[in-house]
Amino acid sequence: MPQHAQSTSEPIGSIDPAGLHLRFHPDAVLRTKARPVGEVTDNVREVAQRMLQIMHEEEGIGLAAPQVGLPWRMFVCLVPEDPIPGASPEGFQEDTAGQPLVCIDPDLTPGGAPDSFEEGCLSLPDIRGQINRQIEVSMEATGLDGNRFTINAAGLLARCIQHEVDHLNGVLIIDKFGQLDRLRTRSALRRLERKAR
Repeated sequence: MPQHAQSTSEPIGSIDPAGLHLRFHPDAVLRTKARPVGEVTDNVREVAQRMLQIMHEEEGIGLAAPQVGLPWRMFVCLVPEDPIPGASPEGFQEDTAGQPLVCIDPDLTPGGAPDSFEEGCLSLPDIRGQINRQIEVSMEATGLDGNRFTINAAGLLARCIQHEVDHLNGVLIIDKFGQLDRLRTRSALRRLERKAR
């Protein structure tokens, strides 16, 4: 698989979006703690658009910058409406209302009880497992207009946000698997690791 040539020490704003592509475990960038983006430049907006394109091509609902080789604290998502919506508290949303969401330098405040649900990851194809996450989360982030905004999320949107922020901290779903899921996915994980050699 081709490797993106940008180093992690390059300043924000010097990235060619056309060179970005999906990275797979065990690529080291997936284990790098991402750094703040800061100012929202035209280049940051172009990178966000490229990330949305990759997410759409891969049929995902979320994608974090480290998954395309950039150690930036940024993710994109497009969470569909749940056909069986949960009983979310008033003021909480469970999807992105049909519009893509770009979140730069997010800060999270998880809430509610933990809940287990099966998750997959674009950077870990064919690997799925049960993950415990908080059922609600409040997030403050910067949008493409450079302004901070707040979202109170529940349901699938809350889970997606927590999943993507894990990526920004170098955490993958396999780190949160229970013992049974670790055993069940061990051979698929080894195949990915062999393919990367």
